[in-house]
Amino acid sequence: MTFEQARQTPKSVIVWLVVMIAMIFAMVVIGGVTRLTQSGLSMVDWRPLMGIVPPLGTAQWEAAFAAYKAYPEYQALNTGMTLSDFKAIFLMEYAHRMWGRLIGMVFILPYLWFMIRGSVRGGLALKLGGLLALGAAQGVMGWVMVKSGLVDDPSVSPYRLAAHLALAVVLAAILLWMVLNRTSAPAPITRIAAKRVTGALHTALMLGAITLLSGAFVAGLDAGMTFNTFPLMDGRLVPEGLLALSPVWRNPFENVAMVQFDHRVLGILTMAAVLWLWLRGRGAALGPRARLAVNLAAVAALVQPGLGIATLLLVVPVPLAAAHQAGALVLLGLLVWILHELKAPRGRLD
Repeated sequence: MTFEQARQTPKSVIVWLVVMIAMIFAMVVIGGVTRLTQSGLSMVDWRPLMGIVPPLGTAQWEAAFAAYKAYPEYQALNTGMTLSDFKAIFLMEYAHRMWGRLIGMVFILPYLWFMIRGSVRGGLALKLGGLLALGAAQGVMGWVMVKSGLVDDPSVSPYRLAAHLALAVVLAAILLWMVLNRTSAPAPITRIAAKRVTGALHTALMLGAITLLSGAFVAGLDAGMTFNTFPLMDGRLVPEGLLALSPVWRNPFENVAMVQFDHRVLGILTMAAVLWLWLRGRGAALGPRARLAVNLAAVAALVQPGLGIATLLLVVPVPLAAAHQAGALVLLGLLVWILHELKAPRGRLD
């Protein structure tokens, strides 16, 4: 599809897609706060259609609390929790689930409306239908993740948490790409300019995505609650016990020391890759939007490690940790924007 064809998409459809990106971004942040406040296991059932109304009276709240008490999180970690404390974590998880339902409604209803009016048709309709299916899978994945914590070990599987986060990021990235296709024609760029920055960009994108996923394992294992010093971990640059688990492949995913160490190293490498992209871009004949995106990515890459280090040193305060997670999404979004700008037709070698 050419830009001239894509730009025929009605503005109302583009606004809708932008709203969806913003809602998914907010959902990831809300999900992070839910995890940080240990709220995710407070709702012990999944009722996609009938679970819209929260407990309304004392009897209903006591019934929900009694259901929670039957599961290991209360028995192992929260014995003695008051009803008031339970309400706080329940309402946080309730907000998380309701926001997910709202995203579904904000996607489905306009999608059907645009289909009926003919504003969305052909390939775009099929792509959006695929995103709808992916969004439904995301909802199921959320419950599968929660269910992993309703067992003897009252903590969600970090593997399922990472998958849940990855699906959200993929959804947002695809929507962003669709919006960019319909709102901005990449400025022409020479082959030399493209070659100068493409390798650095691909490296930064790969490292940024891996770092974000490694952060899911940090969150899933509560790894940020340990080794709260920087740059040393337990007095060492490379802590002991990185390969303590057997088989060895489990360590990058289940060993708290190695998970945190990997996230530190990946974060630094991502920052270095983005700054290398910025340096490469300074000498390249990039268009104004591409140059703006590269500059913004460099700023985000410098801010992001600062947020991460502050989060670690202060033992994971919720606002800082949520900002750190949001910063990772912003950085990835900027890198996707740069990638889109490099789609421009290649000009001469000079």
